[in-house]
Order: sequence, then C-alpha cells, then structure tokens
Amino acid sequence: MSDTLPSLSPQDALVAVMVAVSVSDETIRTAELLAIERMVNHMPIFAAYDIDRIRAVAQTVYALFEEEEGLDALFGLVRDALPEKLHETAYALACDVAAADGRLHEVELRMLEEVRHELNVDRLHAAAIEWGARVRHLNL
Repeated sequence: MSDTLPSLSPQDALVAVMVAVSVSDETIRTAELLAIERMVNHMPIFAAYDIDRIRAVAQTVYALFEEEEGLDALFGLVRDALPEKLHETAYALACDVAAADGRLHEVELRMLEEVRHELNVDRLHAAAIEWGARVRHLNL
C-alpha cells in the first residue's frame, strides 16, 4: 500500500465501515454484500452517491486489512471523512451488515466493538442500535 492513502467522502466512509465488518471474519457473505448494496440504493444519505465507488472503497479496505496497522489507518480515514453526527449512522449500518446473514460471529462482534470504540458511540445508544439490527434481521 502506498504511503498516501486516498481520502474518503462521508458516504465512502460509511461504505468502508460496512465492508470492514463484512470482511472482518475473512468471509464475505452474499447476504452481507446484498445488505450493503440495498442500503446504498435506498438510504437517503446515499441519494447522490455513485454506487460504482463501492468497489474502489472495498479495494481500499481489503488493502488496508493486509497491512500491519491497516485497521488503525482505516479508522483514521473514516474519522477524517465522517462528521460526528454520522458516527451512530456508521455503527447502525455496521450492525445491519453483521446481522444480515442471521448469525454474528465472534470476530464480527469484536469488529463492531472496535467501530463503537473508534467512533465513540455512546454505550446506551449502541445497545439500542444493536437491538434494532437484531430485530430487523430475525428469522422465523
């Protein structure tokens, strides 16, 4: 990876967080990819977003995950790009991606904890966000 990391738009940062949660367990599940695509296609925050940017943002995340300090670099990019008012939004999107396949793996839970910590999401707000993701993704 080059010494100069790309800068991200706020929407890119949201996508990067979703991709990071998806790849955290080293398995990118179809349900997770579809969840990311669905959210980008339907959420107002992404109304003017070029969906073709998802691939470039994902490649940046993949490359950073290969680096020793890549996760720290990723969170640095995300914090630089994301206004504080969107930190809870990023956490909510991350929770939805993690819950999309109906199972939360230990490594995904650790990644969510890292997102919560890095974006300084209040614990009570995080619990409400997590509950919302859980009930949205329940199976019969």
